[in-house]
Amino acid sequence: MPSLLPYAHGWRQALRRRTPFSALRTCPATPPEEAASTKTEEAKRQTFERSAAELASLMPKWQARWEAAHHKRPQLPPGDDSPSSKAKAKAYVLPMFPYPSGELHLGHLRVYTISDVLARFKRMQGCKVTHPIGWDAFGLPAENAAMARGIHPEKWTLHNIQTMKTQMATMGGKWDWDKEFRTCDPDFYKHTQRIFLMLHERGLAYQAESLVNYDPVDMTVLANEQVDANGCSWRSGAKVEKKMLKQWFLRIKAFQQELLRDLDALAENGNWPERVLTMQRNWLGRSEGMKLWFQVNAIHYGLQPTDIEVFTTRPDTLFGVQYLALSLKHPFVQLISQSDPDLRAFLDRAQTLPPDSKEGYRLRGVEAMNPVSKLSPTPDPSIPVYVAPYVLDDYGSGAVMGVPGHDARDHAFWRANTNHLPIMQVITSDPGTVPEPLLAGSDNDTPMLSTGFIASNISLVTSKAFPCGGLPSDEAAAELVKCMDHNSIWNEKTENWRLRDWLISRQRYWGTPIPIIHCSSCGPVPVPLEDLPVRLPNLPDESFQGNAGNPLANDPEWKKTACPKCGSAAERETDTMDTFMDSSWYFFRFLDPKRADSPIRPREANNGMQVDVYIGGVEHAILHLLYARFISKFLATTPLWPNGATVHGEPFKKLITQGMVHGKTYSDPETGRFLRPTEVDTSNPKAPIIKATGVTPNISFEKMSKSKYNGVNPVTTIQKYGADVTRAHLLFQAAVSDVLEWDEEPITGVQRWLIRVLRLSTGFFISPQTEKTFKPPHNFDANFIDLLSGFRNMGVLKKAPNARPGAYKTPEEELLAALKPEETDLWAKVQETIASVTKSYSETCSLNTVISDLMGLTNAIWDVGETSVTSIYLRYVAVLHLLRMLAPVAPAVAEEGWQNLISKTSVRIRTNTEHPFRYEGKPGVFAFGFPKAEEDILAKLRLTNQCVFMVDGKKKFETAIRKPPAHLGTVGEVGEVERYVLKVLAETEAGKEWFGDEGKLWKVAREMRERGGEENRMGEDVDIMEDEAFELIPRGWRVKIVGRGKLVNVFSPKKAKTPEEKPAAGVEI
Repeated sequence: MPSLLPYAHGWRQALRRRTPFSALRTCPATPPEEAASTKTEEAKRQTFERSAAELASLMPKWQARWEAAHHKRPQLPPGDDSPSSKAKAKAYVLPMFPYPSGELHLGHLRVYTISDVLARFKRMQGCKVTHPIGWDAFGLPAENAAMARGIHPEKWTLHNIQTMKTQMATMGGKWDWDKEFRTCDPDFYKHTQRIFLMLHERGLAYQAESLVNYDPVDMTVLANEQVDANGCSWRSGAKVEKKMLKQWFLRIKAFQQELLRDLDALAENGNWPERVLTMQRNWLGRSEGMKLWFQVNAIHYGLQPTDIEVFTTRPDTLFGVQYLALSLKHPFVQLISQSDPDLRAFLDRAQTLPPDSKEGYRLRGVEAMNPVSKLSPTPDPSIPVYVAPYVLDDYGSGAVMGVPGHDARDHAFWRANTNHLPIMQVITSDPGTVPEPLLAGSDNDTPMLSTGFIASNISLVTSKAFPCGGLPSDEAAAELVKCMDHNSIWNEKTENWRLRDWLISRQRYWGTPIPIIHCSSCGPVPVPLEDLPVRLPNLPDESFQGNAGNPLANDPEWKKTACPKCGSAAERETDTMDTFMDSSWYFFRFLDPKRADSPIRPREANNGMQVDVYIGGVEHAILHLLYARFISKFLATTPLWPNGATVHGEPFKKLITQGMVHGKTYSDPETGRFLRPTEVDTSNPKAPIIKATGVTPNISFEKMSKSKYNGVNPVTTIQKYGADVTRAHLLFQAAVSDVLEWDEEPITGVQRWLIRVLRLSTGFFISPQTEKTFKPPHNFDANFIDLLSGFRNMGVLKKAPNARPGAYKTPEEELLAALKPEETDLWAKVQETIASVTKSYSETCSLNTVISDLMGLTNAIWDVGETSVTSIYLRYVAVLHLLRMLAPVAPAVAEEGWQNLISKTSVRIRTNTEHPFRYEGKPGVFAFGFPKAEEDILAKLRLTNQCVFMVDGKKKFETAIRKPPAHLGTVGEVGEVERYVLKVLAETEAGKEWFGDEGKLWKVAREMRERGGEENRMGEDVDIMEDEAFELIPRGWRVKIVGRGKLVNVFSPKKAKTPEEKPAAGVEI
């Protein structure tokens, strides 16, 4: 019977430690070990709480030091803030400047953290960074808030600015406060007025009477972009009315081709998000098509036939036109309304209908003739004419042809207004077929929206044959145009744009006054430049107490003035400018904020523009960005920005749109009512319950709002956890462009990571013996080989094993061979992290990846054992690199860690006047720049292979082993590679289980011997007899090694050939 052999490595020791049953029976109910463990856990908790408290206090500590040391740092190696640093490149990093609403929210904190991180990174790269902050201080919300409180809007605005500045200080941002301005300051809006006059001089600012969107609550005009899909004001939510008013416009359409064309340049290298580019293209709305005339007969109204111009992008659908729709303000509609009271009533009621309303008014006794009815008998030559709110006054000519068989909007309108009459389809997906009419209520009552083939029953009857039926849509359209030309039916190929000129007039006080004076003799006259700014009157608080409308229009003293041309009595323009006018050029002003005689000096514009990185919410993808691009393109045509044409007048090189921040929201599952946090018991975060009912609430993440009780005060979070923890948590929770679902529960993970970073910075891994002689490397940014050479010269790095003459081809190879695997792995991890983090900071803006990479490096440094003095030095330099990579995200932690580490290790170099660390941690981490990846060393550092170990062709385990040195297999004895691979494989944890004294390989060999297999060919006692060539495998076994250690296959004698036939083991490549 086979003997029972132990299976596990180290079995003798395990048996000796086995606890007798008698001992188990006498164990106390609460083991001493458990009590000790409880005390240990309590001690750990207290230690963590102390560390967390220290972490939270770091930002105020370092802010005070930064302020005290401003511009007083010693001149040391070039870096971020050292006086000797001469930046070779500029970096203009700009967040969309804030509206002073009163308090910061997490959305503010997110965008300003992103911009601060990127600006700090650019400084550490040696760039001359512009990172300004200012205040978008004009606007309706401030005026409305002031009116509700009975105070002047300026008081409200300045109070909010001060509150927000105090809050911003807690987040640890580094801003160019010397460039700060407010758009409500006359020193700023003087230049907004100057730009308006420049536009006016070029004919790009004009006044015209127009049907405008009027907000009855805010009592002001709105641009089309400020009216939502339901016809409501984007600000007040009121149903927008239509009014005819004389308004000021900017001729943005003069730049529409450039605004569209240059989106392609912005798309290069992913500089602008594709969704923003798409939104801009859609808003510009360029479409190619043709114009043609529909003859309209209105005999019922006693009118002569008239031609109405129609624009279409789908001439192939002309055969399917079933009605003509006109806008509310179309001249023909206005003419008819004079004698049709029902139409006038409809027009009045239509003012309150949403823009996409399906209501219509059929003009009785009015019919239109389809121009292709002269060419084909298929369509009905006479079609009804409707007045429809969905037709835009300023799109094309305010008239559209209704094709319900091939347009979703036309289909819905037809069904709502024609009592379910059949719908023709003239385009089909299959050539040579005739589609059936669409019947109301049927399963197939759906328009075909795509192009296809003309129905086969459609033909053109003319003196010249023009085939049409069965043709693809584009070919049929071309043939139709030829046919119309041949028959002298007017048509014109053209393009249309959705974009309309920018309406900037606002009938409110709190905005930039429009610098125009109205004279009864001279008309509108620009205010002379020397008279700028036209200041807002300083009205008393009571002027804003419950008064609606425009206070400027009600201030006769301010309005009255003299005409600059003739000197006669005149009045100022009482409209103020849309606040988007201020934000359309403010980024120029940051480059020259104190200039009095011009918005910006040309030299500053040339040197500072474009904005290299612009950060803000995607909600500004149309309004603000479109207007800013327009004004910038205009300024590029003026002397203010001479070099603007070289970048197509585009203001923003790279755009980052951060996602919104959503808060954890609790609601009652029975009523749907949103719950206050105080109504929910969250003592068990994973199982919250409603206190009143004990029911589990619904939990969701939604946009933060007061009504949902899910808002988070960022200042409270910063006070609790510290600015660095909050910043890192904000960045780590979600990719920059994604919605961030704010959850405080995981924040302790970020806390523990930064605490570990600070622990590493104490240099605890430097042994007391090593600390006595430790000298920091002078150039810790040297390439790795030079760094190792320095360690060798210091006596830190020993010679490589087997360093006999000829063993290593180069000194570099010998230096690398002198390192242990964990040391090369650590340095490879350092270089990989530097490369990845640099790319994330500079190219992809994947700041959540930055955090995860730095966490991984922190753990890698922590896990390296004290295998040699060299490992201590490598860990030391790795921590220096870690702290510098961390500095943009967590500046106070990085500064604290830097001072801790340098102060501890600078004892022996304090008198060295050339060593950068002689000041015991001063200057701080930012003065030493950002590490640069040495990526070409990675291939040389990755000295391990993944090795698959097999027995008789069956995989047993996979592990990393050190690669064989390059000289093995080229010099020396045959079998050196095999011996080396087996040796390092046996030293791994998995290898010990198979190759050790009682390893599994020997167990298999013994079992085979005891079974008498293969005529007991292994001969003597296998657990002490090894193969003479390969000492780690039983006699009679053979080994096959592939890829210099990527695969090791050990074959038992039962798989081997006879001894005479057995091949020599070797490397199979």
